[in-house]
Amino acid sequence: MQNPNLYPSRRDFIKTTAIAFGALAAAPSAFGDTPRSENAASAQTRRFTITQKYALQAPEGSGGVANLWIPLPDDQSFQRLTRLSFSGDYRDAYITTNNDYGAKTLFATWNDAKKSPKIDLSIEVETRDWETAGALGDYRAPKAIRYPKEVEPFLKPTKHMPVDGIVLKTAKKIVGSESNPLKKARLIYDWVSANMTRDNSIAGCGTGDVKAILESGKLVGKCTDINSVFVALARAVQIPARETFGIRLGRAIKLERYSKTAFGSADENGLSNIGGAQHCRASFYLAGFGWVPCDAADVTKMRLTEKKEHKDAAVQAVNEYLFGNWEMNWIGFNCGRDFLLDPAPEQGAINNFGYPYAEIGGDPLDYYDPKAFSYEYLSQER
Repeated sequence: MQNPNLYPSRRDFIKTTAIAFGALAAAPSAFGDTPRSENAASAQTRRFTITQKYALQAPEGSGGVANLWIPLPDDQSFQRLTRLSFSGDYRDAYITTNNDYGAKTLFATWNDAKKSPKIDLSIEVETRDWETAGALGDYRAPKAIRYPKEVEPFLKPTKHMPVDGIVLKTAKKIVGSESNPLKKARLIYDWVSANMTRDNSIAGCGTGDVKAILESGKLVGKCTDINSVFVALARAVQIPARETFGIRLGRAIKLERYSKTAFGSADENGLSNIGGAQHCRASFYLAGFGWVPCDAADVTKMRLTEKKEHKDAAVQAVNEYLFGNWEMNWIGFNCGRDFLLDPAPEQGAINNFGYPYAEIGGDPLDYYDPKAFSYEYLSQER
């Protein structure tokens, strides 16, 4: 629920606000308890400043109230939002986490979309690589597997991620008689990374419609499609799993030896245009351990970018690293799927919240097209 003392409304004039990390860290986390894996964040810190500029363009013949919802980073052991400022000509703007997933959101509204509504943000973040793989070799599943209450929702189906029918049938075929949850998750991850293929012609990050993907037999998609398949298959065999929607910020220092561009990039001064750098990752939960990061989608992206076969040694090295690790040249926003933002958009529930979402006169803008939307994102490593 929004805390009005932390996130006051700002009305009726051009204004600027800055929020320090201490206040933002007090907001509730949507990601749940991570008892052992929380300690796996690297000691090395990277710092980025992200600037976002929005100048909404009302389509010809449209007008009325303009509403904008912007995803903000959640605070975790491996990432934190240290400063946020925003300014513009909005009627009102405030931060809220009042939705089913606690997705941190900056909401802004304007009375007249024909006046080209504007808002600028400056976000400072610190990240640390999240690496749990080294501890997984010692993992032993407890005799009685119980999940914290906040983890249980990540066993449930959503509109785009059913856990029955062809999803359950496929998951059972992959895991066979295996009962160890870590080994089941690895079997699913390896199946997804080996059998799915990235298709760059798909808009944005894809829709993550798991049933349609499996029924098509084509097993192609973008990062949301690929990692949603992993998540749904894991949930179908009683492993809590989730996608995290976020954005790449710059160089992938550990993985760029395998590809200079597949995992993120920046110029020699650490500056990167990230307007199209949204990326969805995945993680799963082990009882007695916590959340474990993975990213089968980036294995397929590297394979396509470098024109390599899955069995290639470099692809296999990336496949191994991305089961249990995230290199944090990326920040995660939230893990929401098929849910209502706050305040509720006129179009109803959204598929996911990795991109900004806007409506003018109740009609959505195309968030996959930054120029038409319009917005600009830059990231500067400090």
